[in-house]
Amino acid sequence: MSKVTRALRWALPAGLMSLAPVAAAEEAALSSGDTAWLLTSTALVLFMTIPGLSLFYAGMVRAKNSLSVMMQCFAIACLCSIIWLVYGYSLAFSDGGGLQSFIGGLSNAFFANVGVDSLSGTVPEAVFATFQLTFAIITPALIVGSYAERMKFSAMLWFTALWMTFVYAPVAHWVWGGGWLQNMGVLDFAGGTVVHINAGVAGLVAALVLGKRRGYPTTPMMPHSLVLTLTGAGMLWVGWFGFNAGSALAADGVAGMAMFVTQIATAAAALSWMFAEWLFHGKPSALGIASGAVAGLVAITPAAGFVGPMGALALGIISGVACFYTATKLKRALGYDDALDCFGVHGVGGVVGAILTGVFVSSTFGGSGLEEGVTIGAQVFKQILGVVVTIVFTSIVTLIILKIVDAVVGLRVSEEQETQGLDIAQHDERGYSL
Repeated sequence: MSKVTRALRWALPAGLMSLAPVAAAEEAALSSGDTAWLLTSTALVLFMTIPGLSLFYAGMVRAKNSLSVMMQCFAIACLCSIIWLVYGYSLAFSDGGGLQSFIGGLSNAFFANVGVDSLSGTVPEAVFATFQLTFAIITPALIVGSYAERMKFSAMLWFTALWMTFVYAPVAHWVWGGGWLQNMGVLDFAGGTVVHINAGVAGLVAALVLGKRRGYPTTPMMPHSLVLTLTGAGMLWVGWFGFNAGSALAADGVAGMAMFVTQIATAAAALSWMFAEWLFHGKPSALGIASGAVAGLVAITPAAGFVGPMGALALGIISGVACFYTATKLKRALGYDDALDCFGVHGVGGVVGAILTGVFVSSTFGGSGLEEGVTIGAQVFKQILGVVVTIVFTSIVTLIILKIVDAVVGLRVSEEQETQGLDIAQHDERGYSL
């Protein structure tokens, strides 16, 4: 499958997929409007990680670890960029020959065959590849939220490199690069499975393997700066328009609707989390409304190019409540230490969004419509299969990677370093000098 056809298949609503070959032939010329929008979207998505996610996470940890999580996000952005150049983009999006259903090849390693005049649909291939790079950056950065305050910096670098290679690249290829889930008809407009379920499940596995932070849950571990967290959440919200609307790969009506439904789902989820917290705990919190907003952003991600405003409203309400329950009630009941609720928000929100995309894509609910002959039940089954496969694959491979890294360099800092704080112990610096 050519990059043009793959890009169109990803961007077009399911009901228009039969027109992709004709559209590919007609839209092979460079579009300056589409290119300008994708350049803008690329900058917005990178802005989500640096500084958005960095600040969001930094505010939620204790002051002695604030610099460490920002450093981890920054280093991940740098490391993933080099991996993407060397082989990551090629494994995710090039033709894999006989293994095409499962992984790409190395024809684009070191960006071979990607020149100034190379096109992917109506945009330069270099722009498409850079846009995809920003997704590859934020996905392992999200996992930081689960192992925050206790993983060695060296272990984080090894884990990220191996995870990008053996988890992210294959799953991205399955869903977006012409792989078997895409060919089966699984819908994931902007990363419900590839980014959020992938990161959320990996984060849960990492939290379980590393174990709880010293003193958790009896010692209070309150966020040290909710001002930073809300600032980061706002940056994530703004940047997410590039994440979702940019995934149309065109400056068109699909991008416009993706932007609008992203806003609606985010607002609905923020309010549903806030009211749920108000009901159960007596007061609404700033952390709660910020977490709810991110939950809504996550849930609408796989659905953004397929659902209408009412579907987005429902997705937002459901995801806000579901993620609130997981991040507060379920986590406490099961006792795992997912420090910044990567699984509770991204894993659960991704599952909710991915499955319900199969429902709200239907024109009955104002969506773009299902493929001819496909029922809601059949599409939901495909979505569930995509979710289950991602969970199982990510869990197993992430566990193997963590065990290898632990055997080679060790995963966790010492008790003394953890007590001291990772800012000093790992970087010999302080986030604050007061």
